[in-house]
Amino acid sequence: MTNHKQIVYHARQRAVRVAESLAGFGSIYVQELIDRIRAFDLERQWGRYHSPKNLVMALAGEVGELIEHFQWLTQEQSRHLPAAKKAAVEEEIGDVTLCLLNLADQLGVDILEAAGRKLERNKEKYPVEKAKGRADKYTELQ
Repeated sequence: MTNHKQIVYHARQRAVRVAESLAGFGSIYVQELIDRIRAFDLERQWGRYHSPKNLVMALAGEVGELIEHFQWLTQEQSRHLPAAKKAAVEEEIGDVTLCLLNLADQLGVDILEAAGRKLERNKEKYPVEKAKGRADKYTELQ
C-alpha cells in the first residue's frame, strides 16, 4: 500500500471503531455521561459558574492544553505518541469532551444529532468528486 492508501485505510478503520462504539452505547451512554456531569457539578455547587459563555471559554482553554501536546511535533510524531504523552493527551481529550457535553447540555443540544447533521452538511459542501485529496475550503472547490 502507498502511504496515502495506508492513511485512508487507517482512518476508515478508526471511523468504523468509533461508529461501532457509538452503536453500542449511542445516546444512552452520552445521556448517562451528561447525568454524571450534572451530579458532579451539583455536588460542588458549580452550576452558577457554568453558563454557556463560561463553558465556551473553559472549552477553549482545554483545547489549548490539548494543542500544547502537539505543538512542534512532526506529522509522523503526532501519529505515534509515546505512552506518557498519549496518556496526557487522553486526559485533555476527556476535559474537552466534558466541557463540550456540559455546554451542549446547558444549551439543550443533542450532541450526537448535531454532529450527524453537520456531517451530512459537510458531505454536501465537500462532494467526493471535488474534494477528494484536497484540503481546500468548500468555497475554493471548483
